Amino acid sequence: MGQVLHDVIRVEREGAVVTLTIDHPPVNAVNGDVVNGLAEGLAAAEADETCRALVITGSGPKFFSAGADITGFGAGADAIGKATNLTLLFEASRLPVIAAVNGIAFGGGCELTLACDVRLASRSARFGQPEIKLGIIPGWGGTQRLPRLIGAARATELLLSGDPIDAERALAIGLVAEVVEPEELAAAAHRWGQLLASRAPLALAATKRAMRAGAQLPIAEALEAERSEFVALFSSEDAQEGIAAFMQKRPPEWKGR
Repeated sequence: MGQVLHDVIRVEREGAVVTLTIDHPPVNAVNGDVVNGLAEGLAAAEADETCRALVITGSGPKFFSAGADITGFGAGADAIGKATNLTLLFEASRLPVIAAVNGIAFGGGCELTLACDVRLASRSARFGQPEIKLGIIPGWGGTQRLPRLIGAARATELLLSGDPIDAERALAIGLVAEVVEPEELAAAAHRWGQLLASRAPLALAATKRAMRAGAQLPIAEALEAERSEFVALFSSEDAQEGIAAFMQKRPPEWKGR
């Protein structure tokens, strides 16, 4: 039986993959408990050296998360800061973080997915940043991450119109990596989790750091950030194991050191 954090986040594990499920009916709105539960679930997974991948999804067939629950969370600087910090934790995690979007991901729900490394979508999923229709703007990274992920032109369309897009459109513009039938989403998420869990953990974490560090740097500085990660990683036991396994035509055995 899985653990439940703050009454709203279910924690389950299969092999090296941990799944955190937002279970906050009726629409899986994000409040303080959801943010705290996701942060605690992430921290516990990171502290477990045998965990190699994390999946974030929503409970039920209709909602990943309909967005922030202002009544139970607030819209002040402190509340926004906590949610923004959670997205930064996703990005900075040593683990690959996979969003399995089972339904509507609007507003803050969509912004949570933007901070994940891989996004998968049920064919019934929809994505949107509708804040402009309420006279506000995204507050958890939507105006910043969306242009970085799908380009300024498409992000401007979504942010200024506030209109949602379906899963197929999300796939076409590069917002998600794969679209599957609703009943296949959990299996697809675990498949991706197992795939990424099988990769060298130090190299995966270094790749995430290099991508994040270089995203807004001039190319010469970005290449220096990449080179620094490469040099540091090359002397690791995992790097030596990877090279030896390749030469010996056998699967590598990663140790994470």
